[in-house]
Parts: sequence; C-alpha cells; structure tokens
Amino acid sequence: MRPKVEIKGIREGLLVTLGEGEWPELQSTLVENIQHRVDFFRGARVALDVGNQILHAVELSRLRDMLSEQGIALWAVLSNSPTTEQTAQTLGLATRLFKPHPERPAPSVDTTLDGEAAILVRRTLRSGIKLQHPGHVIVIGDVNPGAEIVAGGDVVVWGRLRGTVHAGAEGNLQSVVCALDLSPTQLRIAGNIAITPQRRGKPLPEIARWVDGHVIAETWNPGK
Repeated sequence: MRPKVEIKGIREGLLVTLGEGEWPELQSTLVENIQHRVDFFRGARVALDVGNQILHAVELSRLRDMLSEQGIALWAVLSNSPTTEQTAQTLGLATRLFKPHPERPAPSVDTTLDGEAAILVRRTLRSGIKLQHPGHVIVIGDVNPGAEIVAGGDVVVWGRLRGTVHAGAEGNLQSVVCALDLSPTQLRIAGNIAITPQRRGKPLPEIARWVDGHVIAETWNPGK
C-alpha cells in the first residue's frame, strides 16, 4: 500500500502532510502526486510536514530542487525531529507556520460590511484532490468527480461542481454551497446530506442551503 499524502489549503499556500514510511518511498509518492496534478501544484508555495522523518541536507536539498523543477516553492519543513528542523533552518527553510501578527487598531469607518476568512483557489480540482479549510472556500475553476472540498463555512465554485462538497463542516447550518453548475457527487451542509436532483435542461447557477429541515437547491443570482 502506497503511503498517504494529504493536501490542505492554509494561509501561506498548501500544507502537504506525508504519512509513515521509508523516506525514498514517501518522496516517490509525493513526486507522483505532483506529476498527476501539475496544474494544481504549479506556482504553489508548499509547507511540508514530514512527521518523524530524520532528514539531512542532501535529502532536503534534493527534494527542494525536485519541487523547484515543477514550479513549486518549498518554504517550510515541519518535523518532530530536531535533526530535521536544524537541517531545514540551515537551508533557509521555515520550521513553523506563520502566525498572524496582532492587528493595530484601525481608524473608525462608517460601514456595515463584514468580512470573514476564506481561501481562494484559481485552478481546477481534479480527481484525488482534497481541499480542506476552516473558513470559506472559493474556487475559480471546476471541481471534477473524485475531488473533495471540506469547508468550515461556505463553498463558492465559479465553475462546474461535480465532486464531493461539505460546507459548514463544523456544524454551521447557515453555510451554503454555490456553483455555476451544481451537480455534485455528494453535497453536505453541517451533518446533513442532500439528494442531488436529476439535471433537466440547461445548467443554471444554483445555491444549496438548509431550509426547514432539508437541504434545498434554488436558482442563484450572483449579481444580487
């Protein structure tokens, strides 16, 4: 059985977590995942969580070069091993995810607009990709069958939604799922699974929400 590779969207880019196993096999599995999803990874900034792996400069340098050849910037290596941490720091890589600095008090502004945390992905999510984020998720592109989105808040797809989507994953029944073409393999809001109706006629933008004990989909007008 091949080692597992998990991909998660974070504030700084992508967090790739490797499962247990021997390093050569883990590295090979990671490279295969990237080669199968070239468009998804191209131009990405990656933080790599290697768990308990003990890695030295030769191994990390080789990996960084391999990722660079694919247009991927390795900026951080997370590890439980002091040796690996020291190696990463020697190579100029971060060993911790950034934490937002405390914001300075902003001048008072007369407005009624509120904003919330979200991640924006400008690419098609292909089969085998799982995108997970504690806030809202916005995808400019298609979500193909076999791809999965898990969001703590809303999910907005400016394209065709064919994969699996779970909005309000932490129990928020107010979360919604919007797409220009809403035809998911499975759609969930909080702990509730929707039954996707059979497509009739030309696809129209739709929004799915929890109403009166049911998940319903209705016409979505993004301009309103």
